[in-house]
Amino acid sequence: MSLAALDLNLLLMLDAVLTERSVARAAERLHVTPSAVSNALARLRTALGDPLVARKGRGIVPTPRAKELAPVLARALAELDAAVHGGAFDSATTTRTFTLAIADVGQVVLMPPLAAALAAEMPHARLRVIGIDSLVALGGVAGSEVDVAIGVAPRSPGIHKERLFDEPIPLVARADHPATKRSGPLESLRHVAVEMVPSKGFHDLAATAYARAGVAREVVMSVPTFTAAAAVVAGTDYVTSLPASLLDYFGARMGLRAVVGPVPEHTVPMELSWHERTHSDPAMVAFRALVTRVVSKVARPRAGTKARLGRRRYRSR
Repeated sequence: MSLAALDLNLLLMLDAVLTERSVARAAERLHVTPSAVSNALARLRTALGDPLVARKGRGIVPTPRAKELAPVLARALAELDAAVHGGAFDSATTTRTFTLAIADVGQVVLMPPLAAALAAEMPHARLRVIGIDSLVALGGVAGSEVDVAIGVAPRSPGIHKERLFDEPIPLVARADHPATKRSGPLESLRHVAVEMVPSKGFHDLAATAYARAGVAREVVMSVPTFTAAAAVVAGTDYVTSLPASLLDYFGARMGLRAVVGPVPEHTVPMELSWHERTHSDPAMVAFRALVTRVVSKVARPRAGTKARLGRRRYRSR
C-alpha cells in the first residue's frame, strides 16, 4: 500500500495507542472518543495486514510489527511537529541529513575531523559529501539537494558566503625533480592541469595566474581531481599546481615538493556558501557553525606552510 493512499491521521492514532498502551487513554490524549480510536485501529489493521495490538488484561500489547513501527512513528511525528511549530533545534537528537559539496582536496583533508565533530555534536545526523561535478549537476546550492559548499563561491542572487581562509596554490613536482632543487625556466616545465567541470568554468585554477604573469605553460595532460594530479606528478617529470593543504597532507607520503623559482603568485579564497532557502533554518545554522569551527582548526596549524612557501616565492596575497 502506498503512503499516499493512507490516511496519516491513522498513524497519529497508532502512535497514541502505542504510547499510552490503552485505547481509552489514547482517546483522552487526542480528544476523541474511544470508538474513533478503535475504528482507526481497524482501518490500519486492514491497510497494514497486521493486528498491531492485542488485549492483555485492562491494557493492550503491541505486535512485533507495531513494536518495529513505534520508534519510527515517534521520531517522524516529533520532527514533523517541530517543523510545523518552529521547535528549537536539538543537535543531540536530530536525524537530519546534511549535504556538503567540496573538492577532493577538502574531502581528504577536512572529512576526518568533520566526521569526528559531527559524531560528537550531532550523533544521529547523517552527512552526505559530494564533489564539484555533482554540485554543478545538481544546480549548485541554489538547487534543492545541496545545503552548503566549500570552495570558490559564485556571485549570484540568493547566495550567502563566508570567507574561511586563503589557500596558496604552489607548483609542485616529485621530490627528486631538478625543479625542486634549483630555479630554471618555467617554460621548460610540462604541466598537468586539474579540470573538474571545464564546461561550467570549474577548470585549472592556475591558468589565470600564469596568464596574468605572461608565462606560457605547456599543458600535456588534464585530470578531474587534485589527488589524481598529485599521483601523476609523483611518478613522472610533470609538474602541477596543488592546494598547499594537499601538499602538506600528501607531500611526504607521495614524495612531492614545491618547485623552486619565481612562480606566479596564486591564492584562492576558500568560502562557505549556501542559499537563502536554508539561511535561517536552525539545523543548517548549527551545521554551518560546526563546519566553520572544524575548518578554522584545520587551517590554523598550516600557518607554517605559508611561511615555507613564501621562502620559495609563493606568497599569499
